[in-house]
Amino acid sequence: MPDARGFLNVKRSGSPTRSTDVRVGDWASVYESLDPVVRNRDVSAQASRCMDCAVPYCHSADVGCPLGNLIPEWNDLVRRGRWSEASENLHSTNNFPEFTGHLCPAPCETACVLALDGEHTSGGVTIKRIEQAIVDNAWESGWLGPQAPVVHSGNRVAVVGSGPAGLAAAQQLTRAGHSVTVFERSDRIGGLLRYGIPEFKLPKALINRRLDQLTAEGTRFVTDCAVGVNVSAHDLSTEFEAVVLAVGADRARDTDVPGRSLRGIHRAMTYLLAANRECEGDGASSISARGKNVVIIGGGDTAADCLGTVHRQGALSVTELDYHVPPPARRDRDRDPWPLWPRVLRSSPADEEGSDKRFRWAAQEFLDDGGGAVRAIRMVPVAVSRAKDGQRTLVETGDTTDLVCEMVLLALGFDGVETAPLLTDLDVDTDPLGRIECDVGWQTRTPGVFVCGDAHRGASLVVWAIAEGRSAARAVDMFLTGESALPAPVHPKAFPLFVS
Repeated sequence: MPDARGFLNVKRSGSPTRSTDVRVGDWASVYESLDPVVRNRDVSAQASRCMDCAVPYCHSADVGCPLGNLIPEWNDLVRRGRWSEASENLHSTNNFPEFTGHLCPAPCETACVLALDGEHTSGGVTIKRIEQAIVDNAWESGWLGPQAPVVHSGNRVAVVGSGPAGLAAAQQLTRAGHSVTVFERSDRIGGLLRYGIPEFKLPKALINRRLDQLTAEGTRFVTDCAVGVNVSAHDLSTEFEAVVLAVGADRARDTDVPGRSLRGIHRAMTYLLAANRECEGDGASSISARGKNVVIIGGGDTAADCLGTVHRQGALSVTELDYHVPPPARRDRDRDPWPLWPRVLRSSPADEEGSDKRFRWAAQEFLDDGGGAVRAIRMVPVAVSRAKDGQRTLVETGDTTDLVCEMVLLALGFDGVETAPLLTDLDVDTDPLGRIECDVGWQTRTPGVFVCGDAHRGASLVVWAIAEGRSAARAVDMFLTGESALPAPVHPKAFPLFVS
């Protein structure tokens, strides 16, 4: 039985962060590195708040965790100090809990029964913190060695893309006994985890540690290889019995605002890629915010990643523009009743480091300094008007004002998979949103070619990417052998309720 009064006796406490003055001076994690004894004591107390409710929405795919993490079970194991069993339980449903522990927005926590009070940051069990502590303990204690297969099937599988979906599919299929090769067009493995997420948010040593595990299990990695260019789709289909497309949804949205072609205006992912390469030791970033006034257009996670990076590069000032109305501070019980994901105003660690965030403003024009570079942004207050078909129109509601800036970062979201020879050569279909289509068994219209992750659902959460990679792996295993003991936590036609 859980501690029946744990949630009454212990207050919610998240992971402590380093002071903003210190952390903006380096690229290390924003979170404090606690002594393991102190960490385990604090996290065990937090785990005691779990009620082990009769209907645990925290691991419901619709509103909580699509991986089906057995959260109440490992919470109670942590409460009792049984860390090894907690790790085994957690890894039975999640290949990479350190990735989700760092990056997932934790819909499981807002779906927790203790979040019924209506405020998204109070009440709910600190599930992410507990998850992270479990995997940290497991690595520190040497419990996460490779799990190489005993029997080999003789089947060969190609996984195209090495983000969380591709890595999850690869690990599952390797452990099932298939010979798996992961193809990555970049020079390093990791996809968006490697080059899209800043070091202070996800230390790359965590990725490297998992890659060592996968390699020891037998997964093979090929970098600097764009399938469809360096290797033909025909050769891939000939050499491998199955192909898994986990190529992500990297087609970034842009803007047609006048002056867009001026120097100093960059897509967010172009900027983050350059900054992450610098952190990897590839030399100084070709795009730096040092000594500049910066404007970030957009209000999602990518914008927050840009914000934190801009701070560490030494920008003079940072302004964020978001044309939306600011969300409410508390859950709207009529619009977002528990356990739905509440659309509320959230702040990231990067926000704590400083930002001038302006809602209901949009760019009207980028102004030239006379030499082809941006010198200012002309912005205007707006309201969003929606037509019956859902199309959005921005209506100007006031006078323009000019804001001095020498750098503009466009964090406007993504529109599905990038156009590439691979998709044409493999004869796969995409829907109007740019997502690769598949049947109920994760298979595209081309036999033996499967899809998972953002390539299938559009830009989404890391937890959904891993869940889809695991589920597609089962479908491939079934395709190759006629049966499978691998889990499939999500269905290809299942989409989560709104999370942003």
